[in-house]
Amino acid sequence: MDDSGALKGRVALVTGGASGLGRATATALAEAGAHVVVADIDAAGSEETRSRVADAGGSAEVVPLDVTDDASRREVVGELFDRHGDAFDVLVNVAGIDRPGYVTDIDLDDFRRVQAVNFEGPVFLTSEFMKRVQHLPEGRTADVVHIVSLSAVTSGSGAIAYNGSKAGFLNATRCIQRELREKAVGQPDGSERPFPCRVQAVIPAAMDTPMMEQWGIPSHLMMPPAAVAEMVRTLLLLHPSSFVPEMQIVPRLEPNFPR
Repeated sequence: MDDSGALKGRVALVTGGASGLGRATATALAEAGAHVVVADIDAAGSEETRSRVADAGGSAEVVPLDVTDDASRREVVGELFDRHGDAFDVLVNVAGIDRPGYVTDIDLDDFRRVQAVNFEGPVFLTSEFMKRVQHLPEGRTADVVHIVSLSAVTSGSGAIAYNGSKAGFLNATRCIQRELREKAVGQPDGSERPFPCRVQAVIPAAMDTPMMEQWGIPSHLMMPPAAVAEMVRTLLLLHPSSFVPEMQIVPRLEPNFPR
C-alpha cells in the first residue's frame, strides 16, 4: 500500500533521531508526508538525519533535546507548539541507552542514567506533550508511540539496568493507556469528550543499531531498524477510533540460516 502523503500536515517529534531506529523512524514518517522534528543530544547525528530526509524529498528540522532534563523537555515541547500549533500532534519516544552490568558490579551512575533516558525521560516528555494536546479541536486525535523492547518481558544476564528500565516503561505505558480510556476532557458547554490522544507501544527484539554493537550479536540475528520504523508508521496510520496497545516484532530466521 502506498502511504506517501498519508501523514501530510502532521508534525512529529522523534527522540533519539540522530541514529539507529530514531533515524529510521524519522525517515519513514517523512516518506509518509510528516514534517519530522529530529531530537537528540547528538547535534551532528541529528543534522545528518535531517540532511538525509531532505535529500529524499522529505521535510525535517533539528532540535537539541536531553530527554533526562525537565527544562529541556518543557522548552522543546513549548517551542514546537508555538511554532507549529495544533499540527504538532505526534510524539515518538525512541531515545534509549544501554549500560551492561551484573548485580555484583553494576555501576550506580550508569544504572541511574539508563533509568533516566529509557524510563523517566519518555514518561515526562509524554506528560508534557499530553498537557498540550488535550486542547486539540473536536475531531482531532494526537498520537504517542513508545518504543519499548522485548527486554521488558524477558530477562537476560548482565542487562539489569536496561531490562529493568524497559519493564518499568512498559508498565507505565499500560498505566497511561488505562488513564486515557478513563479520562474525559471538559468542553466549554459543560459536556465531556474522550481524551484526544492515543498511546501505542512497539516492542521490538534486537535491532542492528549502534547501541547493540557492545553485545557482539551477529547482524543476521537482528532486525534492520527500517522494519521497526515501518511498524511505527503503520500505527500512526490506523483509524483514530482504534489503537494497538502493544505490538511485538521479532526477526524471522530462515531454518538453515547460518549462525
